[in-house]
Amino acid sequence: MTEINEVSEKKTQNILSEIGQLVVKNIRDYMMYIVLVGIIIFFTVTTDGSFISAGNISNLFNQAAYVAVLAIGMTVILILRQIDLSVGYVAGFSGAVCAILLTNYGWPVWIVIPLVILIGVFIGFYQGMLVTGVGVPAFVTTLAGMFIFRGLLGVATSKTGTIIIKNKAYLALNNGFIPDFKNDTGYHLVTIFIGIVAVVCVLVTQIQNRKSKEKYNFNVVSMPIFVVGMILVSCVIMLIITVLAKDQGIPWSAVIVAVVLLCYNFILNKTRLGRYVYGIGGNDQAAELSGVNVKKVTLIAFMAMSGLAALAGILYSSRLASATPTAGNAFEMDAIASSYIGGVAVSGGVGKVTNTIIGTLVIMSLTNGMNLMGVDTFMQYIVKGIIFILAVAFDVTTRRKNR
Repeated sequence: MTEINEVSEKKTQNILSEIGQLVVKNIRDYMMYIVLVGIIIFFTVTTDGSFISAGNISNLFNQAAYVAVLAIGMTVILILRQIDLSVGYVAGFSGAVCAILLTNYGWPVWIVIPLVILIGVFIGFYQGMLVTGVGVPAFVTTLAGMFIFRGLLGVATSKTGTIIIKNKAYLALNNGFIPDFKNDTGYHLVTIFIGIVAVVCVLVTQIQNRKSKEKYNFNVVSMPIFVVGMILVSCVIMLIITVLAKDQGIPWSAVIVAVVLLCYNFILNKTRLGRYVYGIGGNDQAAELSGVNVKKVTLIAFMAMSGLAALAGILYSSRLASATPTAGNAFEMDAIASSYIGGVAVSGGVGKVTNTIIGTLVIMSLTNGMNLMGVDTFMQYIVKGIIFILAVAFDVTTRRKNR
């Protein structure tokens, strides 16, 4: 009996030791999750549970959608060691173009949305060509772009000021929810089904990744820790899904962000273009000597970024049901902050779009929670600035220690 207890204690100690080593080794990736959980707990307590109510979580997703879309594209730009300061007013201008086409000319939504996104891609092509073809630094090019599209937004809204959008299909993009079947359960059944599918997909993907690593003799965590991790992830997903299912279900904005996220995650992790992005970010000269067309990849990144900026403008104007002369102000700051808080290296070459979404949730959860508490807007900027600088300082410090 004593021997059995000793064996059991040793196994427990080994597991705890492995967890400790895992946390220390991957502290950069885990820290943002810890911060997010801390923010959720803090605002849940200080708002008497209002922060985690179904209505507020849906509201948080809708508020965060346009920032998340911008941050996903910005992650790739920052990995390449570039910058795009124009995305905020490209988004604002794109929303104004949508409002004008829908309201003044009566164009259908299915034409307006693809057209505006294509306009965004063309804007990215123009700016990308200045950077890669002419050799103008990205900071200068996109700063000029910020001025240009801020001016164009003013011109577009100069006659009427705020342009009200009444198209129901357009407004549903960032105000509507996935429809459900008629039922008397009190729950949104489609949302629960989607949650179950999401859990299954996560489990299958993680199991496949583990097998792939084992096949090529890469280090993997022990099976007990792997199982516990999968259980925790599954519980978190189903907890959020259950809360949403008690209200109106999953917002369409969350679906749009999820599609963009999955596409970018696949491109960065499973395609040659993704490997080129990380290679260029790590050492562009070495990548070019290896046969990578650095200018082409950079141009594609800028085109995709501006396309996503247009999509962000669509989501933002849909959320407000209007286009305003101030739309786009400081959007780029939230996108950049979300990317760095999500773990993008200041020196480039490192970053994950999945982690960027966590960074976005950190930024937007702070904004949402402080709004619920009635915190002054200027104080909110101070708090977000402190979180941002701490995140970057932490990133720099941990990288220095790991060298």
